[in-house]
Amino acid sequence: MTIVLEITGIRLDLQDFLLFPFFILVGLLAGILGSMIGVGGGIIISPVLIFLGLSPPQVASTSLFAVSSTSISSTLAYSKSKKIQYMLGIKMALLSIPGAIIGSFFSVGIDPGSFKILLAIVLIGTGIYLIYKKSILAGNSLSFQNLWVRILFFSSTFVAGIISSLFGIGGGVVFVPLMIMILGLTMYLAAPTSQFILMITSLVGLSTHIILGNPQYVPAILLSIGAFAGAQIGSRLSTKLSEQKLRLLLGITFIGIALRLILDFYQNA
Repeated sequence: MTIVLEITGIRLDLQDFLLFPFFILVGLLAGILGSMIGVGGGIIISPVLIFLGLSPPQVASTSLFAVSSTSISSTLAYSKSKKIQYMLGIKMALLSIPGAIIGSFFSVGIDPGSFKILLAIVLIGTGIYLIYKKSILAGNSLSFQNLWVRILFFSSTFVAGIISSLFGIGGGVVFVPLMIMILGLTMYLAAPTSQFILMITSLVGLSTHIILGNPQYVPAILLSIGAFAGAQIGSRLSTKLSEQKLRLLLGITFIGIALRLILDFYQNA
């Protein structure tokens, strides 16, 4: 029986073997990079799915499959080296879970144009953070004892859950800075703990998306296969490659993708 994938009204025959390795390769790249910097591979996958023409809920839910796969794989790998702060991770996940459920419902109601612009803003913010991370975090430690800092921490964790399920990118871009700037964790511990939080948050968001009937299962499975393998590779490379060069490359790439999304928005407006 022929299996087909519907993308923007075009029926693509999945017996075409070029389609399978494409999604697996995208998932592999996302898994490697997402695991290494702790931001979740969805920030790479979601723009790819947008350019393929999937609707916002399809993009978010399909990407979350891969994010879940990456975070599960990374958590398994990092747990062996005892880098995960489990109690902290559970507390932050409990704060982000309500946001993850809300974000899934938001993705259904948002129009494609607004989705592109909002994702572009997130990508630009992520890119700037990655490029200037050392300057942003250096000397910017905040005391968790301060009431307003605690409010910032709790609200940001909740918003990270919304971002995770709304765009399918995971909330690592929020989790990691929070743990470093407010809780004083090192990157060595923050990235693995972020993957643990992402595992819980993304699975909750994905479950909500499945109930709503949003995922495109064939590309989701292919992306997840690549992402799971990539996360295993990324967790091993994290101690061997230059984090600074990787962050610079990714930061520029994310800003470039964001500009392409903005241009695409105005061309189709």
